[in-house]
Amino acid sequence: MNALQKIVSEINKITLEIEEKYPELYRTLNENPITLTVPKKHQESVSIKDLTTYLEDLKILLEEEIKNRKQQP
Repeated sequence: MNALQKIVSEINKITLEIEEKYPELYRTLNENPITLTVPKKHQESVSIKDLTTYLEDLKILLEEEIKNRKQQP
């Protein structure tokens, strides 16, 4: 598995977790995990940097959601 595939796999994993555990947050993502599949012919147009940034953004969103839920009475 190359670096791009690993990042896409992790994005899919986090997106699935958000979908299953935090559906209200998932709806705000405005996407479907299937759209994150990067066909081989398009891999050149998707940079690892872009996907890494997106992955980090997802992690932050998830962390903030978890933190907010803990603060609610």
